[in-house]
Amino acid sequence: MAPSLVHLPNGQTLTVSSVFAGFAFKANDLNIHNSAFPPGWTIIIESQDDLDHEVAVDGQEGHDLPRKSHTRRYRNPTLHGDNLFISSISNPSNTDFKPATSPTRQIAMMLWATLWWYFHQPKPNIHITTKGLNDHIPEDGRPKGDWRINIKREGIFKGRHLLAKLERMGIITSEDSCVGESIDDRSGEGWMGMFASQRGFWLIDPRIFLFTLSPTMHSPFPGASPYPSRPGSPNRDSFALSKADAPGDTPQGLMTPQAQSPGGPFASGSHLPTYYPPPPTIFTFTNNIRHPIRQKPPAQGETFYTRYIHSVGQFLSFRVASLSHKSPAHRGPVSDSTPNFLPPGSGVTQGSLPSIANMTINPNDTDLLHTWMNDPRVDALFGMAGPRSVQEKMLRDALNTKHSFPVIGCWDGKPFGYFELYWVKEDRLGKYLSSHDYGNWDRGFHALVGEQEFRGPHRVKVWMSALVHFCWLADPRTERVMLEPRVDNTKFISYLQDVGFYKEREIAFPHKQAALMKIRREGWEAPVL
Repeated sequence: MAPSLVHLPNGQTLTVSSVFAGFAFKANDLNIHNSAFPPGWTIIIESQDDLDHEVAVDGQEGHDLPRKSHTRRYRNPTLHGDNLFISSISNPSNTDFKPATSPTRQIAMMLWATLWWYFHQPKPNIHITTKGLNDHIPEDGRPKGDWRINIKREGIFKGRHLLAKLERMGIITSEDSCVGESIDDRSGEGWMGMFASQRGFWLIDPRIFLFTLSPTMHSPFPGASPYPSRPGSPNRDSFALSKADAPGDTPQGLMTPQAQSPGGPFASGSHLPTYYPPPPTIFTFTNNIRHPIRQKPPAQGETFYTRYIHSVGQFLSFRVASLSHKSPAHRGPVSDSTPNFLPPGSGVTQGSLPSIANMTINPNDTDLLHTWMNDPRVDALFGMAGPRSVQEKMLRDALNTKHSFPVIGCWDGKPFGYFELYWVKEDRLGKYLSSHDYGNWDRGFHALVGEQEFRGPHRVKVWMSALVHFCWLADPRTERVMLEPRVDNTKFISYLQDVGFYKEREIAFPHKQAALMKIRREGWEAPVL
């Protein structure tokens, strides 16, 4: 069973508890009056056994015999047999808070959070057994299926056009792509076979589902009052500045329970989604290479990816490296973060309190690189040892490179490694590949782990798959991610293969013999959890 405490990628948590025929989700933000989520919602989830069709023993086409399905209470995930719908939503009173400007977006947000919980559960057996066709061969030789959960047109999902809107958002899909014959859009024809797949879910950018609730001007509840504290009497001063306009405070959006400066990937000051589609393709030339104009990376010190890793019990995040003489303060969530319960008008913000998230006890990025690059283990592979000026120049060059940018990886805000994300076409790697080996949007990265305490095969697989995950989310046109480790770095190559990379061939660079490692979007299922 998935953990009852669900950590969303921004640090916000939900408590999931079992109820009759389903599960109740409760938002754990004490400041519910400015919470993105409603106080809670309930889902109904059930499992059906033997959903696959039985093939006649004679194996002749056209003689498929449907099995009798058995519906039971959900206990563990099944490959194709789970059915889900949201049965009820607990919303605050409309007399105190404006109703959702977009109820569809709010429902999509709740469905996304529900699927986040569901796809963190133990993966079911993916091998498909068909009686009379493949049940006589070993299980490992049977075909594999795609893990999915069916979305039933019941409860909240019976809205007239709701499933159609959710399908347009990409959170659910159907194999029935025809228009259909019915002219009555209330019949639900064509919307009975909707589902969400594990593969599709992890390729959706969560920033699409941002949503906030705004207090009404006559509400007696201060925007930052802790729940369930008793509200005080309203006064003129309480409306002079809204929370979003308070000096020194960053507005909080759906995915930002804590103030962030600069904002992380989920920070929103406008109560609008922070996801923007990639720009249109416009070509230019660099060093006689025709390539798309690249969008600018995030700013120095900005966190662009964060996710709680249940198997480690910590948040993994990636931020752009910085030339600042101070260590960039970590603005993302950490595993021991606390909710914001500060009273309004106190003049104190959560971000200003001493915490692991904002302590600057770490060395700056240049000093980190100086230490890491002079480690004999790292120098043997990276070859950038030397005085601090060597690493500073390396970082300056990386920040001024048009086709790549430098990255610092962090566990709970503590730096552990250095990475460089690049576009293959303009990189030196592209010169050694033929045009059919890569596309305009394919990416690669270089990697090193500098901190001894964060080494180990499991953590390596986690951050490897997370970087690949970011590449898929950053641009849906990216079809491949590549690495070119030295051929004698067999341990690293083994880790790459464990997370889905394959060795295509070897490349003879002037400075090394490299293994060309690739992973394709089509063959990728999910990040390591």
